[in-house]
Amino acid sequence: MLCLTAKVLRALLPPYLVLVPYLIHTDSQEKVCIQLTHLNESVTLSATVEELWGNRSLIDDVVSEKDAFTCIPFSVIPLPFVFLTVTVKGATLQFSSRKLLVVQDSESLVFIQTDKPIYKPGQTVLFRIVSLDEEFRPVNEMVSMILDPKKNRLYQWTNAELEMGFIQLFFNLTSEPIQGTYTVVAQKASGKKVQHSFSVEEYVLPKFEVTVKMPKVISILDEELKVTVCGLYTFGKPVPGLVNFRVCRNYENAAMSCYGEESRAVCEEFSGQTDIYGCISEVVKTKLFQLKRRGYENKLRVEAKIKEEDTGVELTGTSFSEITATISRVIFELSDTYYKRGVPFFGQDLCMYFLLFQAVHKNNIFCYDRNWVFPSYGDHYLQLKRFYSPSNSFLKIEPKSKPLSCGSTTDIWVHYILTPAAIGEQKKITFYYLVMAKGNIKQGGTHILDLDQESDNGVFSLQLSVQADIAPVAQVLVYTTVSSKEVIADSAKFYTELCFNNKVDLSFSPSEGLPSSDAHLQFQASPNSLCAVRAVDKSVLLMKPEADLSPTSVYDLLPVKEFHGYVYDSRVPLEESPWNCVTVEPIVQDGITYVPVMGANEEDAYSLACLELSIVDFFYILPHSGIPSERTSNQLSTPEEVTETVRKYFPETWIWSLVPISSEGKADLEVTIPDTITEWKANAFCTSADTGFGLSPTVSLRAFQPFFVELTMPYSVVRGESFTLKATVFNYLPACIRVSVTLAQSTNFLATLVEKEEESHCLCENGRKTVAWLVTPKSLGQVEFSVTTEALQNQQPCGNYIVETPEKGRKDTVIRQLLVEVRGLHFLELAYFSVLGDIMGTAMQNLHQLLQMPFGCGEQNMVLFAPNIYVLDYLNKTGQLSEEIKSKATGYLVSGYQRQLNYKHQDGSYSTFGQRYGQPGNTWLTAFVLKSFAQARHHIFIEEKHIQDALHWLSYKQKENGCFQSSGTLLNNAMKGGVDNEATLTAYITIALLEIPLPVTHSVVRNALFCLETAAKQKENHVYTKALLAYAFALAGNRDQRKALLDSLEKEAVRKDGSVHWQRPGKEPEADLPFHRYRAPSAEVEMTAYVLLAQLTSQPAPAQEELASASLIAKWISSQQNPNGGFSSTQDTVVALQALSLYGAATYAKSGAASKVALQSGGDFQQDFQVDPSNRLLLQRVPLPQVPGEYGVEVSGEGCVYLQTSLRYNVQPTQEEAPFMLHVHTVPEACGDSTAHKVFDIAINVSYTGERNVSNMVIVDVKMLSGFVPLKSSVRKVGASHPVIERTELNTNHVLLYLEKVRMGDTLSFSFTVERDIPVRGLKPAQVKVYDYYETGECQQCPCTDILNVSSHSHSVICLQLSIFR
Repeated sequence: MLCLTAKVLRALLPPYLVLVPYLIHTDSQEKVCIQLTHLNESVTLSATVEELWGNRSLIDDVVSEKDAFTCIPFSVIPLPFVFLTVTVKGATLQFSSRKLLVVQDSESLVFIQTDKPIYKPGQTVLFRIVSLDEEFRPVNEMVSMILDPKKNRLYQWTNAELEMGFIQLFFNLTSEPIQGTYTVVAQKASGKKVQHSFSVEEYVLPKFEVTVKMPKVISILDEELKVTVCGLYTFGKPVPGLVNFRVCRNYENAAMSCYGEESRAVCEEFSGQTDIYGCISEVVKTKLFQLKRRGYENKLRVEAKIKEEDTGVELTGTSFSEITATISRVIFELSDTYYKRGVPFFGQDLCMYFLLFQAVHKNNIFCYDRNWVFPSYGDHYLQLKRFYSPSNSFLKIEPKSKPLSCGSTTDIWVHYILTPAAIGEQKKITFYYLVMAKGNIKQGGTHILDLDQESDNGVFSLQLSVQADIAPVAQVLVYTTVSSKEVIADSAKFYTELCFNNKVDLSFSPSEGLPSSDAHLQFQASPNSLCAVRAVDKSVLLMKPEADLSPTSVYDLLPVKEFHGYVYDSRVPLEESPWNCVTVEPIVQDGITYVPVMGANEEDAYSLACLELSIVDFFYILPHSGIPSERTSNQLSTPEEVTETVRKYFPETWIWSLVPISSEGKADLEVTIPDTITEWKANAFCTSADTGFGLSPTVSLRAFQPFFVELTMPYSVVRGESFTLKATVFNYLPACIRVSVTLAQSTNFLATLVEKEEESHCLCENGRKTVAWLVTPKSLGQVEFSVTTEALQNQQPCGNYIVETPEKGRKDTVIRQLLVEVRGLHFLELAYFSVLGDIMGTAMQNLHQLLQMPFGCGEQNMVLFAPNIYVLDYLNKTGQLSEEIKSKATGYLVSGYQRQLNYKHQDGSYSTFGQRYGQPGNTWLTAFVLKSFAQARHHIFIEEKHIQDALHWLSYKQKENGCFQSSGTLLNNAMKGGVDNEATLTAYITIALLEIPLPVTHSVVRNALFCLETAAKQKENHVYTKALLAYAFALAGNRDQRKALLDSLEKEAVRKDGSVHWQRPGKEPEADLPFHRYRAPSAEVEMTAYVLLAQLTSQPAPAQEELASASLIAKWISSQQNPNGGFSSTQDTVVALQALSLYGAATYAKSGAASKVALQSGGDFQQDFQVDPSNRLLLQRVPLPQVPGEYGVEVSGEGCVYLQTSLRYNVQPTQEEAPFMLHVHTVPEACGDSTAHKVFDIAINVSYTGERNVSNMVIVDVKMLSGFVPLKSSVRKVGASHPVIERTELNTNHVLLYLEKVRMGDTLSFSFTVERDIPVRGLKPAQVKVYDYYETGECQQCPCTDILNVSSHSHSVICLQLSIFR
């Protein structure tokens, strides 16, 4: 803003100008530019910044030149505002002005990059956090965390140290995460947060892309439009197949008189085969869609599907055309909003004297009623204001229609008109220019115009160096001050390319290669940069292309790209009044009164400064009065604040690496191309301490084989079944080739060609050939199939075409495995003998598979979580913790923590299946989770909120007597018989609280112990309740109560084979069968483990006789372990492993002695094992060669060794009574047509016939017939339509349904659809079974009955065979 008074105009004193941004940033290099003109004497120029604790001089120089122009760099500390004082002193002149500058703290620019925008459950999220300053130089600061869709904090990195401005981190998703949008949150040093989202969902990467090409906009007068549908593989070749597409125009509201699709839209369908380019085109007549009628959406939508030949894979693409009634419109581009007389007007080639332009189409008269849309022809106004100059002198900077190219020098053309009234006798005019970007003055300079050589009406050029420092918008101000004291000025904006000082280039060499071949990724960047590179499958970017890192996304982080006017804030102190600038009072001169005329539609150079480049303050010198001149301030917008070749390796993310750049500015990364035949997209960013941030363009590598083979086969078959193995060979060479296709022979299967054998097959450009074998597997387990196709050097032509042989990739081999299972046969499969030196060794090796059961609910998930805590604590206490075990165990803890949050309620509690159907939280499970989360805090990040939420919820469930009120169902209602629920529940919760650990003085714990003391006085407590009470009092340090309860339990102990355990009262003794070890119910393992915990929890430590007694209990518990180290179910596994870990720690001795185990059979088999301190955690396992057979074991040396023999077998059990009835049939029940062989429903009826009123949780396990797959939507529908079915799960070739409970007398009926994926001959029946999760019984393989004869039972498990129709 230029401020003058009438006196100044008359005095014609020499002016000065000070130019400085009104908003300056801390930690940023700012500039203030000062201009002095028409000086008649030497003066002293000083500029000072006033801060709270003193003044800081910027310049204090003597100026003797007539004209002077200088720009001074400076910086400020964090303050709300500072004052800038400029003083000029001479012999006769003394002037001073003090101006306020607003100060804003500099904000780092932070962005987050993930390797992909979308992830599947179980994948690893790779991400980087990058922190830069406003000049894109690296800054090292950060805290980050990951939030799930429910805003739970899953993980947090508090000590993450950035190197060169960024850091790489990773996060493992569980196999069953909450699906939806996750957020990575990075917190800056200022406390502000930046977020980046990614999706987690089930998906299949598209092998090809379906595109729909159609006009973006059509008018209501168009009678037809062309629609083209194309299919293109990710490696660039056309897709052969059948195209179906529908063109629809939806109604605004669904019709009431009809149903289905007809009520929603008017549609037309088209179909046909793709051509050699993978495309099909149709001209669609628009008459059907009544474009001129109201009541429809103004869009024509197209959904196209392409079904790939041979494979039947079908993918979809969509597009739409907007329907507009606007037939024409007029726009003015790059037009000025004012005109200057005599200077070219830019934007339209129009005469300068037009002040108002209007383009109008001559309207026709249409006879439409309100149900019709009529065409409109747009017009547009451009109103121009006159630009005012007292002397009619003007400057005009010529605009540019395209962004300026980085790294170039461009000419900025300035048009000028200088009248004698302005310049008088001046012969040399100095033009000053400033270039601003990102809120700072970046460049400045002068241009001298010699009027002896040049005209006073012409054009001159300024050279602008276009670099990253003036991106993205360069604001250019050109002005001059003439002898008449008028400022003649103009400003303009020039948009630039988005570039960076660190020039990064990336290239693949070669840019196309064979799968599994070597390639080089070559970098060029500023010397000593650190580069982060990412390469992903193009298919991933097809799913979410907008998630890619780009220069635009980085520049969008800038808090200021350009200024938009001076902001006057009434809260800050002003150095002068903002309102009285140019006086508007009448002027009396020689007796004549001059009244100022206020032109409403005029602008001048001074308003130009406010409107176009308001970052400058203009000052004019006043006489010695020392009164500063005044300026006005317009209330304008503030800068926006940022809230912010054997192919077997098929990754989605190929490269995610850090690459240091050499001092020569180059690097070379050697990589191996993955086996996916696709296009890989790679880009990199680099940071340097000198040149800052740089981003490479995206480059591609095409992984391509001139021909290749793909196999089609089922996931699994049953021994005795046959299937067709198909090998399809694709040729994408521009010539014909002859290929041979061979299946490697094996003793594991029998294969015969379906068609007559041929030595070779002709394949021409874009051709394919399928060779099929009828395969009958002969072995069990994983059977390997290896198919090889080879291009032959064969001169035999393909018809009329000459055969060529490719130079590279002449041979392609694909290896796939097939699972061959057995059903309904008597045989013994595998036997193992295991040796280890640590009581926790087996469990440690199998932390991820302690139970061979489903893990689909909140209580079962804890068996994947809690044992890791006990293992880590045990190994820490015994000094055996290695980095490998620590990494594995903490990984399982992180996954389990993620999964468990799925089952949290809003009130802080947890239930078996989460907040669903209004079911309350479960007190047992909430206490279990609370304890486990609190104990896990020592090993992984657990958000404290979850612990406090659960504790508060439990405290609300405590009654006045200290006991806890039960909410939800017991985890295992088999414990209800004879168990005092209130005392048992309170003991369980008290144990959880004391294990957190909370002190006994805590109000909740103190009151709970009062309840337990009352319960302990009862005479007839259940043995399970006594075991819990004993452990609770042991933790509380109540020795008397602990001893009394242990003495009582001792009387009820069962002693057998040198071991001790406890069982439910009144239980019949188990049968003593040869070669069979009795598996105790889970409740008995659990209660025995609680007794062991009570015995070992003694202050200060258990006595020797207590350890001796404990060893007998530990012996029985360890004998109940399954081959993976777990037990029967979840609660017994968790409590037993806790007890064994405590026993192991109490009895651990660091001995250097070694033990030797010799295993031998009656034949010539012998195996020796060595156990010593170096391998005591190693699980040593050997298969037994002969089953059945007799083996002997001899142990020598010192120490403790644990031996286990495990036998895996299938057996057909005899029919017994079972607590469930199961009826399974197909719909339809008989083959009516060929379709029924391919798609049918499986209908299941389940009822409970046990002794209790209601069952425990029930699992229905449906095995798929070989070659069949369930229809996912139908399985989901089952879960949504039955409140009792809490969860459905697809697990390889099984469908699992979780039933919360089944009541006595109730029958639950449901069905879902299966469809044939791959034909299989000689289908064998598939098994359907239902079982009580907590009382699984002994059945492993059930009888081979047909689905129409339902009669097979076993203890607690009922199993049926499912076969396709009779």
